[in-house]
Amino acid sequence: MIVLVAVAIFRGEAQDTVFDFENAPIHISLPLNLTVGGITAQFSATGQGFSIQPANTMGFTPVSFSGNCIYPNSIYASDLLVSFSMPLTDLSILYAPQELACDSSATMRVTAYLNGALIGSATTNAQPGTWPSDILAFSSSQTFDRVVVHYDKPPVTGGDWGPIFMADNMKVTAAPAPVVLTKAILLPNGEFQFTFSSGPGLAFSVVASSDPSLSLTSWTALGQATEMSTGQYQFTDQQARNSQRRFYRVHSP
Repeated sequence: MIVLVAVAIFRGEAQDTVFDFENAPIHISLPLNLTVGGITAQFSATGQGFSIQPANTMGFTPVSFSGNCIYPNSIYASDLLVSFSMPLTDLSILYAPQELACDSSATMRVTAYLNGALIGSATTNAQPGTWPSDILAFSSSQTFDRVVVHYDKPPVTGGDWGPIFMADNMKVTAAPAPVVLTKAILLPNGEFQFTFSSGPGLAFSVVASSDPSLSLTSWTALGQATEMSTGQYQFTDQQARNSQRRFYRVHSP
């Protein structure tokens, strides 16, 4: 009979998801919803906004751009607004401002929010050139579910520029779904069963050991937890009756 049982449940590192707009409807103006890797992003804009266009619409393609991209609808400044179906910890987006061989480049800003509350912002400047490209990124220990991409300041040295930009290849990292142990019971037949909740459609592996101080490589693999209903997982250890003490760890991936 088990005299001591502990269950530790954790998630592995979150995976990156890239929105490259290759499957977005061409020549369509925002607002637009796109779903990639289980994350839905709602794109909208201020002013005259943006549309989905080929990256080579002007007869050339900015560095690192390809295929389709988010393209300005006018010569007037517009903010790109993106809301997400789940909280994020990281976001980056490729951009290229309208600059024709300037000696400096515009300041671009991304500002992040969670349920309307400000989380933080970050700025960057591309190396000067003609429609120079760079990555605008934001990372936070606090999660966020909405960002505003904003043309913040023109090139400090002036030159031939406009307050507009193209964007492509938005990469996001979803916050790990919380994992909550909901029930742990010793069944009448001596088997041990526990259930927990997390994000839907995930794969959780279960390992066990009689000594929790051992390195994870020394624990015994028992198998996969079963998703009994959406986001609800269960595992039954049929060998528990043979153990006096049993510790479990659950991890994904």
